[in-house]
Amino acid sequence: MSTITLQVPNELAEHENDTVRFIAAKLYENGKLSLGQAAEMAGLSKAAFADILAGYGVAYINYSIEDILADVARLA
Repeated sequence: MSTITLQVPNELAEHENDTVRFIAAKLYENGKLSLGQAAEMAGLSKAAFADILAGYGVAYINYSIEDILADVARLA
């Protein structure tokens, strides 16, 4: 895993873990990271990371409407 430095307002620096978890959650939501990758970035197990997703407004099951329709079409 790579390390990057991010400049944030002082108010966010006080909550470093929360900031990193929020970023990991949003990267998971956007499909940039798998659940495992996002959990590792956040320093949590997959189960613990899945438990915090709702607090960031992120659905655990990240399935687009297009994916659902494609699955339904394959089943028909």
